[in-house]
Amino acid sequence: MSENSIQRPLVQAHGVHKRYSLGRREIEVLHGVDLAVQSGSFLALRGASGAGKSTLLHLLGGLDVPNAGRVEFEGTELGRLSQKRLARFRNSRVGFVFQAYHLLPELDAVENVCIPARMARVPAREATEKAVGILNRVGLGHRLDHRPRELSGGEQQRVAIARALINDPVLLLADEPTGNLDSHTGAEIIDLLCALHAERKTTLLIATHDDKVAACAPQSVELLDGAVRSPGQ
Repeated sequence: MSENSIQRPLVQAHGVHKRYSLGRREIEVLHGVDLAVQSGSFLALRGASGAGKSTLLHLLGGLDVPNAGRVEFEGTELGRLSQKRLARFRNSRVGFVFQAYHLLPELDAVENVCIPARMARVPAREATEKAVGILNRVGLGHRLDHRPRELSGGEQQRVAIARALINDPVLLLADEPTGNLDSHTGAEIIDLLCALHAERKTTLLIATHDDKVAACAPQSVELLDGAVRSPGQ
């Protein structure tokens, strides 16, 4: 098989280490992580709370940089990008869904969803039309002018998902997206993410400590002792 016929992973971690300073102590969270995520795949990153799942997602999405090793996206090493190019990359290529939603309280649903598009200098009318379309798709067509305080937790997470998708990212990173939700609402959110993955063919990586959530993904790996382990290891 020729080298050109082998599909390059969309995003790949090579020997990634990450540590944080805590007073006089240094806590190493990731110890030489290797992970390859193929384009169009749906992968669950399992692990207990504090295992470093969020840290790894932040590195893969360009929100942080490793202390050692490298992260490549479509063959480009993210650590070599300037801050300006890295910000443009995050805005255009990656969508983030967080456990805590991170919606701006003074903005309504449409305005919150429009933020990444406006940052990308999409005209206001075009951004609004697209936001309304995505909000309708995630089941919030009747909540367009509602602010976060007027929405349930599940509805806020749907707004966050719509916001993550407005710039048509090729990678969607969901960090414990059901962590603040009851089991029924959480299951609805996972069903929605699965449906959107199937429709859009967006690469989806969900970090979760919930085995039921992980079981929804065709592929899964576990983060244990700062390293990624595939099933059977």
